[in-house]
Amino acid sequence: MPSPSDTITLIGAGLTGPLLAISLVQRGFRVAIYERRPDMRRVQLPAGRSINLAISVRGIHALREAGLWESMRGIIIPMKGRMMHSLSGELTFQPYGKDETEVINSISRADLNAALMNEAEKRGVNIHFNERCLGFDLHSGTARFHNEETGRESTSEPGIVIAADGASSAIRLAMLKLSDFNLAQQHLDYGYKELTIAAGPDVKHVLETNALHIWPRGSHMLIALPNVDGTFACILFLPFEGEVSFAGLDSEAKFLKFFQSNFADALPLMPQLRDNFRDNPTGSMVTIKCSPWHVDAKLLLIGDAAHAIVPFFGQGMNCAFEDCTCLLDLLDRHGADWPKVLPEFERSRKANTDAIADLALENFVEMRDRVGDPRFLFKKKVELALEAKFPRRFVPKYAMVTFHRVPYSLALSRGLVQDAMLAELCGSIDRIEDLDWAKAEMMIHRQLTPLDQL
Repeated sequence: MPSPSDTITLIGAGLTGPLLAISLVQRGFRVAIYERRPDMRRVQLPAGRSINLAISVRGIHALREAGLWESMRGIIIPMKGRMMHSLSGELTFQPYGKDETEVINSISRADLNAALMNEAEKRGVNIHFNERCLGFDLHSGTARFHNEETGRESTSEPGIVIAADGASSAIRLAMLKLSDFNLAQQHLDYGYKELTIAAGPDVKHVLETNALHIWPRGSHMLIALPNVDGTFACILFLPFEGEVSFAGLDSEAKFLKFFQSNFADALPLMPQLRDNFRDNPTGSMVTIKCSPWHVDAKLLLIGDAAHAIVPFFGQGMNCAFEDCTCLLDLLDRHGADWPKVLPEFERSRKANTDAIADLALENFVEMRDRVGDPRFLFKKKVELALEAKFPRRFVPKYAMVTFHRVPYSLALSRGLVQDAMLAELCGSIDRIEDLDWAKAEMMIHRQLTPLDQL
């Protein structure tokens, strides 16, 4: 069995790599990280490709297990629900959970990344920057790197390689040489552009601080998440092509006119809009499903490298951090028995990562089209009422994903059952007072096993 003293090579110093490195070092492993970009803490990186993150229970659990959560509290802002902005500027608030203990937390990707890298280095992890991964030798089990500054090429030390190098993983590309490797990529026909709502006087937020703001407009939407510096990180989602699209908004004048027509209440709060339009690139989004995630006891894909998802359930980072939790649990159970750990890791995670990928695509339609619909909002109220009366059995799908560590696949399957219940219970009523509670109780007890018994 391999020794914990063997070096583990991690590819990617984004969020997952440093967090996993910290936890591996705690267990006695030697860890080195290779990152293709320069050190973001010392070099100003191009703007416009860093959607703000919403960290919730799964991510918090991983950080807490690593002893890091308390140190992050200074860079997060709790968001209690969605604040919808209508075309006329009317505001409607929809809470995320059953009470104010169920919140998601806005956090800057850059701030979190820097904090994780700082802590990894403090624990003795050596992070090699400007090292572009050229691929993986399936026979020798070593990764190859090209230094972007010196041009020097090198290989990783003997030992296992764990690829946390994101949706464009160079390691996953190398795995295409495997005869049994399956890869499915689904590119969303929508893009995104990052924008900014400026801070107000005295560095105060000019919109409700503890909310995720959404301007749902059917075929497109704008969202805004609060930052600790008083600004809001905004993301505009639009189709790439079509009548209302990034291709159609090909001039500053068209872009500003579009904003005036669709987001009139946001426009005065965005003095940098022209600069953002000109300077920030249009990003793309992809769902990736693949298998296998490992090669013998030599290599493992983790996080977005194994299962990239679109950002509309706020679970990309949370899911990747839960990967770390699962992998570490297996190491604690089996030791460094990689031939046992790696396939068991994939078996335990694959159905769940496929499920959250599907849920994220589904939630895009919800955020874009439904959050302003009165019938949708009424069903959400009924959901919370049912949860209050039957808390062990009826837990809304959003809550199972965001506020519990229920397996994603279970949240998906129970969510389908509960959606059918809601459709039947709410079909002919528009007030909670008219809900048939006897029928609801019969359906819930017949179709839903208590969560704590699963």
